[in-house]
Amino acid sequence: MIEYDKHLWTSHLFDIQGSMVREILGRVSLCVFWASLVVATHQLTPMQLDMKPTIHTLVGVALGLLLVFRTNASYDRFWEGRKKWGAIVNESRNLARGTRAYVSRDGLDLVGPILSWTAAFPYATMAALRPLPGFGEGAPIDRLPKDEVEGVLRSHHIPLAVAERISALLAEARDRGAISDVVLAMLDNNVQLLVDYLGSCERIKNTPLPFVYVVHLRRALIVYCFTLPFALVADYGWWTILVALLASYMFFGIDEIGVEIENPFDGDLNDLPLERFCETIARDVLALIPEAAA
Repeated sequence: MIEYDKHLWTSHLFDIQGSMVREILGRVSLCVFWASLVVATHQLTPMQLDMKPTIHTLVGVALGLLLVFRTNASYDRFWEGRKKWGAIVNESRNLARGTRAYVSRDGLDLVGPILSWTAAFPYATMAALRPLPGFGEGAPIDRLPKDEVEGVLRSHHIPLAVAERISALLAEARDRGAISDVVLAMLDNNVQLLVDYLGSCERIKNTPLPFVYVVHLRRALIVYCFTLPFALVADYGWWTILVALLASYMFFGIDEIGVEIENPFDGDLNDLPLERFCETIARDVLALIPEAAA
């Protein structure tokens, strides 16, 4: 995610990186070329290519509503993804806090592995959402037994296997008498919520906007932008080229913004900073490991 100062316009007003200019440059250039061709034909030949702008006024209203819905739907997905990762941060801390506070000395040797697997869970989640092999980069798995890590890596669903390891360690602590059944249920509920939030993120990732809506919107954009010069050339003349440039930049840019934020987990410049979330969780959770259990 690009960091910026929202109060300083000059710090990002002319930025190209992350602004979708590169992504829409081809479409906008084609629209400008077409507008130039229409205007040149109208101005330099006997052919009169102008048409009344009434239909474009009507279609423009409908197109604006379609674009608003597109961007709103995409931002809802982006914000929901942010909320789910905020919940993953909170539940990881809650699980670490409860484990550190409630596991007695009889299970002190289990606290380190439980918290280490908890710190590894967000990395496994990030890797599953992108997707990346294994835990991705930077996962704090050096504290864990290599055979258990290899077993998790061989599993069909790595984040779920990590959650299973946490639950198994909590059950072992209960069997030793280090925690009660009530505490086990409370801590395992944190694990369950982590898996629930993972599932919510997978739902966002695996459910794009309906195909029919995207196709209809893009067809409408193309028809509107490529017929716009005919509605403007009589009144604006050569200035029609500039107007076509501005209109196509605005419309195609809004659509591309929706595409960019539709899946907030990919790792693009405008996506959520999952690496930072994972680092925060790992730092906070691993700091709770007692020195005697480290």
